[in-house]
Amino acid sequence: MKLRYDTIPSVPVFRWHGGYDTRHIPKGAGFDYNPSSRTWSTRLASKARLLAEYADEATLEQIERTALAQEAAARAAEMAAAATIAASRAVDANVEIPVPPGLAYLPYQRAGIAYAMQRKDVLIADQMGLGKTIQAIGVINSELGAEPRLRVLIVAPKIALTNWCRELAKWLVRPLTIGIATTKAWPETDVVVVNYDILSKLGDRLRVVQWDIAVFDEAHALKDGKAARTKAALGATGQPPIPARRRLFLTGTPILNRPIELYPMLHAMGVREASNFYKFAARYCDGRNTKFGFDASGASNLDELQSVMRKSVMVRRLKADVLTELPEKRISVVEIPCDNPGLSRAVAAEKRALDTAERETGRLKAAVEAAKAGGNDAAYRAAVANLRAGRSAAFQEMSRLRHQTAVAKVPQVVEHLLGVLGSATDAVLVFAHHSDVIAGIVDGLHEAGHEAAVITGDTSDKDRQDAQDDIQLGRKRIFVGSMRACGVAITLTAASTVVFAEQDWTPGIMQQAEDRAHRIGQRNAVLVQHLVLDGSFDATMAKTVAAKGGVIEEALDVEAEPGDAPEMSLAV
Repeated sequence: MKLRYDTIPSVPVFRWHGGYDTRHIPKGAGFDYNPSSRTWSTRLASKARLLAEYADEATLEQIERTALAQEAAARAAEMAAAATIAASRAVDANVEIPVPPGLAYLPYQRAGIAYAMQRKDVLIADQMGLGKTIQAIGVINSELGAEPRLRVLIVAPKIALTNWCRELAKWLVRPLTIGIATTKAWPETDVVVVNYDILSKLGDRLRVVQWDIAVFDEAHALKDGKAARTKAALGATGQPPIPARRRLFLTGTPILNRPIELYPMLHAMGVREASNFYKFAARYCDGRNTKFGFDASGASNLDELQSVMRKSVMVRRLKADVLTELPEKRISVVEIPCDNPGLSRAVAAEKRALDTAERETGRLKAAVEAAKAGGNDAAYRAAVANLRAGRSAAFQEMSRLRHQTAVAKVPQVVEHLLGVLGSATDAVLVFAHHSDVIAGIVDGLHEAGHEAAVITGDTSDKDRQDAQDDIQLGRKRIFVGSMRACGVAITLTAASTVVFAEQDWTPGIMQQAEDRAHRIGQRNAVLVQHLVLDGSFDATMAKTVAAKGGVIEEALDVEAEPGDAPEMSLAV
């Protein structure tokens, strides 16, 4: 039995020559087995060295030559990876990028544009408020000089379409025609702007054009691989993606809840570690088989995941890194005491519902275990279905009661806001979820003599812009909005106090809303307050959401010092 260096059939390898009963030797050294030729071999000198005692002189010399070459290649690859990771965090770049007269890119924006220009696909994941739109237009400008005409597709949330048209008109170095696509009309323009909601309906029309650049703004909208919009944008089995020579994915919150949400984008961009769903989920999402199916809702190896993204497709800078003059953001949970019968009843109802849900879930879980032990597949499937239905019903009931609690505490929210307005010198932002809660806050403020600027999901583009201007130009001092309607395409830096009257399960939704104030142009420290009723479900949610935010930060910003993260405090 010997170890030899072979170049047959065509690839140089170190091959084991020995009988079947010696297979444990190469196997123990980590050699690869080829079942068709029934041979053990390796290309790695480090593994071949483990079997040096079985090698002749010529093979030993070849092992050392190969080791030197492979070690040099590994060092070069490591240096290249380190340089790429550094570029993904760069705050400046010595490059010339076309820009209209009178305007200028910030240094870190130049670095982001330079990073993007070196790739076919890129994820620009700078923290919210750092100007990802401007960087995307900078990439377009970089190509305008070399191309007689560019075909550009912008996909964005509906509420951001007008803002994109304005920013393109402002920042493009050469005029391009710009049009917004609808299901009824297709613009024959250089730049087509379309919203995610109708993407699947325009799929065939979008795939007819070979786009030079496709920009997917707020790209976390593509987090669900089964969604029609994601399939239309990124492709699926039997369905090609939107064809583009270069693709830019923009989002300050690539993970809204959990790492698995990154998979559709990373897979579409050809990131090697995302080539297989189950391998990705097992490595980075603590994926595992459970009695209810495969669970990919967890998180694992997040520092490695960040390194993978930065080495391949992601550029991400934090406000603390690039806007050293931007004031801090402080977050506090303010617990409102249950000092009247209505509030006490609301919290008591939540507690009763939660206790009932826990008892019922326990009973249903026991039924699942009993059915499983009994070996009856039909009974087991029925028990699992009952458990899922029970959990869904409990969730709906808790959502109903949380809504009732939010309505009940509106007077206390208004009272708190009046105190804030009395002490603050600038504007105040208030965010809620339910329309009747928003209406109650607006009415309460009106009765106290404060007219609010308001944005909800029903607000028109014109009224939306007017509401923003009311705050930014100082015409009004308080803003009340739906947190999900105010997450993008709006700047409210005239305010430095942000109050949440309700909670959202998704930390990214609330972060997007609060960062309407904490972004470029802010001159004061931003205070974010979560108003929750003492002992309520929202009080628990506020702390749970904070914990979720920590997982997201670890996956994206592992180098951040502990002091960079907003500090959660409990204020009474």
